[in-house]
Amino acid sequence: MKAGFASRLLTLETSRLNYGTGCASRIEKLLASMRDAQFDSAESLIRFHDMLLFLRAFPQSRKVAQLADDLLTAIVHQVEKLRASGADMELFDNEEFSGIAGTVINDNFTYDVARWLVQRYPQQLSVEWDFEEQGRQMAATLPLLIPLLGDDSLVEADTPFLDWMANAAGGAEKILPWLLHRVADTPLTSLEKTSLYDSLAVSVSWKLGNSVASRTRARRSVSRMFYHRQPLLRRNQVSLAGELSSPPLPVRKLSRRQGEEVLDLTRTALTIRYRELYGTTRGDPNQVFEADVGRGVQIFLWGLPPERRLPLRAYHAGLTLKNGVPINYIEGISLFDWMEVGFNTFYAFRDGETAWIYSKVLHFLHQLTRVACFSVYPYQLGHENEEAIKSGAFWFYRKLGFRPGRPELLAITRKEEAKMTRDPAHRTSSRTLRQLAAEHVFYEFGKESLGQWVTFSTRRIGLAVQRRMAEEFGGNPEELRRAAVEALSRQLQAEVGTWSSLEQSAFSSFAAALSLAPELTQWTDLQKQALVDIIRAKGSADERKYLRLLQQHQALKKIVLRLGSERPTAEAAHL
Repeated sequence: MKAGFASRLLTLETSRLNYGTGCASRIEKLLASMRDAQFDSAESLIRFHDMLLFLRAFPQSRKVAQLADDLLTAIVHQVEKLRASGADMELFDNEEFSGIAGTVINDNFTYDVARWLVQRYPQQLSVEWDFEEQGRQMAATLPLLIPLLGDDSLVEADTPFLDWMANAAGGAEKILPWLLHRVADTPLTSLEKTSLYDSLAVSVSWKLGNSVASRTRARRSVSRMFYHRQPLLRRNQVSLAGELSSPPLPVRKLSRRQGEEVLDLTRTALTIRYRELYGTTRGDPNQVFEADVGRGVQIFLWGLPPERRLPLRAYHAGLTLKNGVPINYIEGISLFDWMEVGFNTFYAFRDGETAWIYSKVLHFLHQLTRVACFSVYPYQLGHENEEAIKSGAFWFYRKLGFRPGRPELLAITRKEEAKMTRDPAHRTSSRTLRQLAAEHVFYEFGKESLGQWVTFSTRRIGLAVQRRMAEEFGGNPEELRRAAVEALSRQLQAEVGTWSSLEQSAFSSFAAALSLAPELTQWTDLQKQALVDIIRAKGSADERKYLRLLQQHQALKKIVLRLGSERPTAEAAHL
């Protein structure tokens, strides 16, 4: 990149966060001067691209947004020129920078993502095969889909799998959709189909071109843009307590068509960044809610369809748009009044009012689900996540009011805070940040929830069930399920055989967990009937009904908290 352009790019990067009198005109002039920029490295082009995306999402004026959009439209040609020049393009594959127009996404997409891609972008996909790595699994799996293949693949070392699949599909270019259709047609459950396809590790290339699927052009139309005439809101201007006690956000439920559009945008935004959440791939378009929270920010949240739900916890996922541009994704997994929250802002937008937006996301989640305790995964704090350690992610949550659950970590936190009070220049060491990131942090409101969820984990319940299965049923899951369902059916006097398959599945999950709870026999008839209602609500159209019924059943909550808060013995943990 020529020195003049390099200087202008650096000036633009340092100026993009300047808001106020005269800032817009300076940014406009700098953007206009970059129309004929020439790039000689992936690094400089990515910097330019991500700076433009930020200005498109957080523009100082209408003209800044228009210039940013115009320059982004030309990015695909810049990528093509760079590739033609022989420059190293490897940096575009980094998940931090992937998804730019003109680049290619290469991945072993999961079954659900691959099906979605074939439906939406069939002409942009191609498949690469590595038969040395995949041959053994293909020999075991493909005979289920291709007649007579076993006569070749089970005994021959040089089976031409590509020929077999191409002949079955009607051409090599049709193999991927054919394979997905065949898996879809098998008499298997959703999880079994996923396992069958994923076992083949099919490598798919997605050529983005100048598609609206690229993060360069991904947008949702908005009725009105928000322009930043004043400096962006800082973390110290955000009160999470004030936000959560403020009036309800304006929320509307989207139509199924609108819900599908939001889910498509979300799947695209994550897939091109080599990410996938259970709830973004499998979200329910019938249960998508939108909150327009102001300052050009729209938050979307949705649940899972009944057949995709978790055995015990409720699940919600979401996406945030800023002036129509996707800037972060959300995950909330709930039980009773407790929710584990994941909040991930895309790299290009991490300087953009993150704390204020996060407060709005928590407000929306609380309003939608009525939870009273939020917790944050250790990974987001820095556990096995060096990027979060370097950014001091722990303090982002702490300064909003989150606290460590373990007393020793809270003591370390307060010690560090005392040091910061004495010396504002003090910075917490990486070693201490790793200590603080070892466990969840919590934000609680409502007296009943204080401290109840600190040592809780649904995993503990599951592992306890497995130990019982090993000790009493020889490790046989079907025998455990049958005995647990029979016992719970008797206790609740429930005619489970007349229930729907989804309700029966939910009953089986609850029966396994509650087989560890002898106090159930002491419940009143009203408490037992309330449990029946809860289990049946697991398969209702909106999982919020299930969650709200859970929140009303204190006896059940007491059992679940006990089971999930008990740590296994040292011997059991070792085994």
